[in-house]
Amino acid sequence: MSGAELKAARKRAGKTQVEVSRSLGVSQGYVSLLENGFRRIPAQLAKRLVRLYGLAFTALPVVVDYDPLKAGDPQTLAEQFAALGYPGFSYMGSRKRRNPAEVLVAALCRRNLESRVAEALPWVLLHYPELDRQWLVGQARLHNLQNRLGFVVTLALEVARHGRQHSGLQALAELQAALEESRLAREDTLCQESLSEAERNWLRKVRSPGALHWNLLTDWNPEAIRHA
Repeated sequence: MSGAELKAARKRAGKTQVEVSRSLGVSQGYVSLLENGFRRIPAQLAKRLVRLYGLAFTALPVVVDYDPLKAGDPQTLAEQFAALGYPGFSYMGSRKRRNPAEVLVAALCRRNLESRVAEALPWVLLHYPELDRQWLVGQARLHNLQNRLGFVVTLALEVARHGRQHSGLQALAELQAALEESRLAREDTLCQESLSEAERNWLRKVRSPGALHWNLLTDWNPEAIRHA
């Protein structure tokens, strides 16, 4: 979230800098410095601003030196998906808000991921199409996740087209194209590295054209996505 975006959000909310400063417990001068780009917006303050202005979670700043391998265990990931509004975990009532792009990368980095958590991946892409594509692609290349993410994007696109959902289609198509440029030749799984050789051989026979294209061993298809 840039200073200009912060200022625009305040004006859309119909608030003055003085009103915002009182809500946040900071000075009006500090709010002015944030809006004019003279101060970086701290992560905790950004979360409060997102709530105050009713912004999407994609407005939360991504961590500069983000390490998805240290981003939490499966339970933490489930709680983060719940905080983003994923229906499958609505019973958790979690408030562990993070930028959806960070949660997505952290999940894809797992060697093994529970199906109930993996099902949330296409949902994130469908409900937050305004993700920071440059950051997301950069992280995918850094951690060799191009194929995993590319397949999930393909799933999301198929679900959107089947449901005639036009919002976000262009953003997803552009993300898919960016990942296509660095598609990996090596075989991978959709966060199921503990598969036996028998299971791998079976998946090579039954996987979808999309999974084959992205060199993934998985039997996932759009019909398997319950909440997307």
